Amino acid sequence: MDPVNLNETNKTLPAVNDDIEGQKIEEVDVYDYSKRSQWLRAAVLGANDGLLSTSALMIGIGAVRKDVKTMILTGIAGLVAGACSMAIGEFVSVYSQYDIEVAQFKRENRAKNVEKITMDEAKKEKLPNPFQAAAASAFAFAIGALVPLLAAAFIYDYHVRLGVVVVAVSVALLGFGGVGAFLRRAPLVKSSLRVLIGGWLAMGITFGLTKLIGSTGV
Repeated sequence: MDPVNLNETNKTLPAVNDDIEGQKIEEVDVYDYSKRSQWLRAAVLGANDGLLSTSALMIGIGAVRKDVKTMILTGIAGLVAGACSMAIGEFVSVYSQYDIEVAQFKRENRAKNVEKITMDEAKKEKLPNPFQAAAASAFAFAIGALVPLLAAAFIYDYHVRLGVVVVAVSVALLGFGGVGAFLRRAPLVKSSLRVLIGGWLAMGITFGLTKLIGSTGV
């Protein structure tokens, strides 16, 4: 019997990336959706906050004032103040995260006794962008706040106006919740309903408490 040729045997062995049945396993290119988190979180939160806070303000003032002018002015003030607040808050928050990650990078280099501290382009791209987050948050807040403003702008009947605002905000809440869930690859129905129910609670509580406080004559 001839001796076994190990070289020939090795040539017939299946490749490492073959499975037991000899079928080739294809490599799947999985996209990292966490890369979207910098702007997606700010945009989705900004839109929802603009929609909820502005509509709640308008519904709340509508509990004690029936004229359309007061409601619209309240909504505009809420839009401007909220957009500025969201932008500044997001900028400070993300910039703090940026400083922490840069400081951590420097500590890691010192631990490796690296004299020249440089950061490659791939590392820089992963760092949070405070300007991008602030702009996305403010813009999204304004877009969300425009929904109840436009819904109430041309309706002078008090009860019809309140109903239209609630309906428009409800549809927008479902839309924003659905878009956010789609981009995050999260469950669509569950995420949308969660946002919708939270919005109803915010508007209902604001309306009820403002009505109660207004009825006491404070």
